[in-house]
Amino acid sequence: MSSFSLTNDSLLGILNIIKFLFSITILLVGILLSENAALTDCDRFFYKPLIWFGVFLLLVSLTGFIGACFYGHLPRMLWVYQVLMFLLIVAGIIFTIFAFAVTNKGGGRLLPGAGYKVYRLGDYSNWLQNRLNNNRNWNKIKTCLVESKVCSDLYSKYWDVSFNKFHQKPLNPIQ
Repeated sequence: MSSFSLTNDSLLGILNIIKFLFSITILLVGILLSENAALTDCDRFFYKPLIWFGVFLLLVSLTGFIGACFYGHLPRMLWVYQVLMFLLIVAGIIFTIFAFAVTNKGGGRLLPGAGYKVYRLGDYSNWLQNRLNNNRNWNKIKTCLVESKVCSDLYSKYWDVSFNKFHQKPLNPIQ
């Protein structure tokens, strides 16, 4: 009777197969977005980073899988895998710190009697203020807001509500 033994190399290989499938999914979504004829400005903003992230994740998973399966023949592949994983983790940490630094002070202020918070551009970082005050950037953001129908949905939902009652509704930050 043989017993199944899950070694570190086997576990690393299985995890990298899962990561490989995940990266293929990300890559396909990015490619499908890029080939869509009715691509909006908002969609164009997302497909290139998706494709690049999918390719990088694909490379990381392949080096990890090859390093785990052929460790005896290609021991340096695991070193390459570790460096790529380190870069991926560092990039994630840097992105998270950047996102917090840019939006840290902009939590909004609660108004007495209002069901929502008031957000002011001056509460955010100078970097974000400069990006939003740039006409080219603002026009892209405005186009995305129009395409997502934020304003028309807000109007259709609250068109018959008085100002005082509207002021008490729980609105999200974009509304």
